[in-house]
Amino acid sequence: MKTILLVEDDKNQLLLYKQELLLEGYNIITAQDGQEAINKVKEHTPDLIVMDINMPKMSGIESMGRILSEHKKIPIIINTAYGSYKDDFMSWSADAYIIKSSDITELKDKIKELIGKI
Repeated sequence: MKTILLVEDDKNQLLLYKQELLLEGYNIITAQDGQEAINKVKEHTPDLIVMDINMPKMSGIESMGRILSEHKKIPIIINTAYGSYKDDFMSWSADAYIIKSSDITELKDKIKELIGKI
């Protein structure tokens, strides 16, 4: 069973994504900010990370950089409400960039595509 680290500070979205991805058959670990995400990666190296950008304590961009400095092989999907970050070169190290939507089909499809490569 593949493990996904889901990093989202909005509790309702976190719950929605967790439930949807559990139904897809993934093991889900959650974090609510960038610092917690770094700690979770140290505890359980996930197969893939889905990360928001705007979060308290540490942004998704900063935590992604720190995670990738030690774990270059973990695919990361940036999942954010803000399209403007796509032009930020710091986000280019992510494997995918998805704008949040009430329909998470695009996110699920990208997860299947990236996890299938592992």
